[in-house]
This record gives sequence, structure tokens and C-alpha cells, in this order.
Amino acid sequence: MTEDHPNVAVLKRLDLRNLAASKDLIAEDVVWHYANPNLPDLQGDYVGLDGVLSFFDAVAKKSGGTFAIHPVSVTPVGSELVVVQSRNTLTLEGRAVAVDVVVVWRIVDGRVAEVWDIVPGDAREVQNG
Repeated sequence: MTEDHPNVAVLKRLDLRNLAASKDLIAEDVVWHYANPNLPDLQGDYVGLDGVLSFFDAVAKKSGGTFAIHPVSVTPVGSELVVVQSRNTLTLEGRAVAVDVVVVWRIVDGRVAEVWDIVPGDAREVQNG
């Protein structure tokens, strides 16, 4: 059995549904960079835990609480970075949407220091049934 890369282990302990409970894993000056051409009103940088919490609160409000992350792959890169590919699902304006996402996490001294959340412009509507 292989042991997780230390930075992957940090991400496994991080609870995105309750970031306040994971604050020991987040640097005080963390920066969450969000790029999504489908949600231009949310694009930008969110600084500190309060900023990141406000980002996830805005996503929850916009999606009516339907936002979900479904990890596809996790790849550590060097001593600081972890690249996560996921398929995110949510409902926007009454449409169920799925989008492939790449999130690059920078972890320094066991804490999330910076995140690049990159969403391409090709969100697909999910067909019912």
C-alpha cells in the first residue's frame, strides 16, 4: 500500500462543505482565484478564509444549493502543487449543468496557500433520464 503525497493528504482532510472546521489547513492569507466565463459575476480573487467562504456562499446561492464536486483525478506536482480534475454539477436558471474543472492547489507547510479554480466555457446541460 502506498502512502499519499503529503499535499494530497492535506486535501483529503479538507472539508469544502465546512471550511470553517478546516481552518487549520488554510493559510490566513489564502487566495482563491476563480475563472469561469459562464459565471462572470463570480470571477476574481477571494482572499482569506472569509473571502473563500463568501465565494462558496455565492455559488450555493446561485445554484440553489445544488453545487456538487465529483473528483476524477488528483495529481501531486513537485513540492507545493496538487492538480485536481473534477466534474462539477449544479443547477443554474433551472438547467442541470455538468462541467469539467481543473483546480490547482498550492500547499505550503501543510496549509492551502493559493488555489486556481479554472472552469472552461463548455458547460453542458445534463439530460434528464
